[in-house]
Amino acid sequence: MTKRISAALLSALMMLALLSGCGAGNGTPAPTATPAQTEGGAEAGDTAAKAGRAASNELNVGIAQDFDSLDPDYMTAAGTKEILFNMFEGLVKPNAEGEIVPAVASEVSKSEDGLQYVFTLREGVKFHNGKAVTPEDVVWSIERRRGGEDTAAQLAALAVISEVKAEGNTVTVSLSEPSNEFLAYLMNAYILPAGYTEQETAPVGTGPYRFVSRTVQDSLVLERFEDYWGTPGKLDRVTFRILENNEGLILGLQSGALDLVAHLTSDQIAQLDSGEFETAVGSMNLVQALYLNNAEKPFDDLRVRQAFCYAVDKQAVIDLAFDGYGIPLGTSMFPSFSKYYDGSLTDYYSHDPEKAKELLAEAGYPDGLDVTITVPSNYTPHVNTATVLVELLKEAGVRATVEPVDWGSWLENVYGNRQYQCTVTGLSSDNMTARKLLERFGTGIGNNFTNYSNAEYDEILAQAIAAGDDAEQTELYRSLERNLTENAANVYIQDMADLVAVRKGLEGLTFYPIYVLDISALSWT
Repeated sequence: MTKRISAALLSALMMLALLSGCGAGNGTPAPTATPAQTEGGAEAGDTAAKAGRAASNELNVGIAQDFDSLDPDYMTAAGTKEILFNMFEGLVKPNAEGEIVPAVASEVSKSEDGLQYVFTLREGVKFHNGKAVTPEDVVWSIERRRGGEDTAAQLAALAVISEVKAEGNTVTVSLSEPSNEFLAYLMNAYILPAGYTEQETAPVGTGPYRFVSRTVQDSLVLERFEDYWGTPGKLDRVTFRILENNEGLILGLQSGALDLVAHLTSDQIAQLDSGEFETAVGSMNLVQALYLNNAEKPFDDLRVRQAFCYAVDKQAVIDLAFDGYGIPLGTSMFPSFSKYYDGSLTDYYSHDPEKAKELLAEAGYPDGLDVTITVPSNYTPHVNTATVLVELLKEAGVRATVEPVDWGSWLENVYGNRQYQCTVTGLSSDNMTARKLLERFGTGIGNNFTNYSNAEYDEILAQAIAAGDDAEQTELYRSLERNLTENAANVYIQDMADLVAVRKGLEGLTFYPIYVLDISALSWT
């Protein structure tokens, strides 16, 4: 615990603290974590089922949310992209080292003026339906991506494309202006069969795993694609079981029904048998924050937003809700994007409840105010964060109430319709660009669910997108981060640590610098 935490807060949150296991406690992810022994763990598990899955080379993975879409051009939730990463590929894709590498294309060449990219298609690439990938499929897929009903941020990034044409075994993409980020965004232009209209119910891609079945609110089943062009997956079959009940994931692990669950809290990990599970610890590479609806009272007032920033002790949140696992943040950027990350913004707002009270009084709330924190109930880390925030905000005179809602309602009402005051969630960049994290706060951008609107921000954003020089662009993005902090766009908290429970005997878990779960390297010993 930090010395700044009051006795009242300690008392109110004692149960959360008692539920947490022993962690690093210094705001950084620990290299390892050992689950506590749970009485009767191995004996209580379904040993026959576990052994059977290993023998048949199958795997059961627990996830906390259903998929918002199986069509890769329409998915928006990070949890959906995390899993469908295994089914779909673009001409290029990311690797675990954060590099953009060839995928459906075997070679990429760029003209000296940066206005033309020529992609040589890899020989022998097949879709999951057995058909060979053609240049016409590639042209259709890119055109669909840039013209589909995706977020405005994605469309804006691909708007620089002026022409896509096929010639022989190559596809040439011409741009209206140079773009340093074009290849990064093209990673998400997944190659799909031209004219195929059943992606939502029977998705077809080129990745190492292919679709078998989906039961809404229950499961998604994938199997190894035997004709995959690259290194094939090691597991024959992987079932993702959807358990939005917070206790369901742990019970699934304890009973033997599940073999791997990511994004757990330290108190969840502590409930597992160390003889049955190992814990891998990495970073989620996302920005968890108390996101504020800047267009709604009381957060349309800068003084109120700043008051909330002063009221929240982010290290206290990390200590109490995450047992010290996590890296405190002060803006919408995380450390793995090192050239863009500005660590000096972390402590821009010191923890000062009295300063928060003064600002609230200036804003017309001398007696404090009431707010509702809407949070997706299936994400235990976000629920725990909201619970701690309620107690921290009390010290500044804010009476906060946590409103848990199911994931579908959160997507529709909070993210889609922006009907909320504030919410706890995490935002990621699925293409390894600073632009993906920062463009969403531009005025009028389709996925700007916080309704942040700042003329200076919009001007700098336009300059950053148009910048041809990488060093200049980097500095402009860092200016955008400072703008978000200075204007208290949101209450930034942390880059969450990713605690993954892995059944012993399962190997190959790899952390990427983006929010994905790569199942192709997993195998049973």
